[in-house]
Amino acid sequence: MSYWALFIGIAILGWVVQANLESKFKKYSRYSAPQGMTGADAARRMLHDHGIDNVKITCVSGRLTDHYNPTDNTVNLSHDVYYGSSMTAVAVAAHECGHAVQHAVEYAPVKMRSALVPVVQFSSKIVTWVLLVGIFAVERFPGIMLAGIILFAMTTLFSFVTLPVEVDASRRALLWMRDSGIATTRQAQEPAREALKAAASTYVVAALSSLATLIYYILIFTSRRD
Repeated sequence: MSYWALFIGIAILGWVVQANLESKFKKYSRYSAPQGMTGADAARRMLHDHGIDNVKITCVSGRLTDHYNPTDNTVNLSHDVYYGSSMTAVAVAAHECGHAVQHAVEYAPVKMRSALVPVVQFSSKIVTWVLLVGIFAVERFPGIMLAGIILFAMTTLFSFVTLPVEVDASRRALLWMRDSGIATTRQAQEPAREALKAAASTYVVAALSSLATLIYYILIFTSRRD
């Protein structure tokens, strides 16, 4: 029962974090960027300032769908960020460009995360079925359950490796915004910092949720084997 309470607690925490993210973005979207700078403008300028000329900036559908894709060297910004001229739009765009900078300088956690991508992609396709079969057959074929746990552990590891990558991308974004003159005062920096902090918290919850689920499967495996 205690683990069900843990799952419920993490689910509630996830809802609170998501609601906080929406609230922060709504609140700080009222703070305009200097000279009407849009997220797309900020992305182009940050990439240029870091000597990166092989990354394309695109506009994608959806809300909070912003991401950097290293496979095709694209910074993909949602409509509100691409065309938005708020400090939050600029901060999000700079954060995604922070990932491009990480790849350009071969930031170690990014290299580790990239190495895990093929494993996680493979694992995500079969791990649910392996664990399902493993749970019912754990007493006769414990190896199946163990294999599922190992596969799921890879996704959990991926979640935790993602944390320093996201934090560092935000750090690079905020430093660039300060050094480039976009946000030089505490009042100007607050919207960017708070928005990125709220976004980072979603990755923390995802990692904790994955860890709790992994522990749950391990407990099933050990209890059925006793």
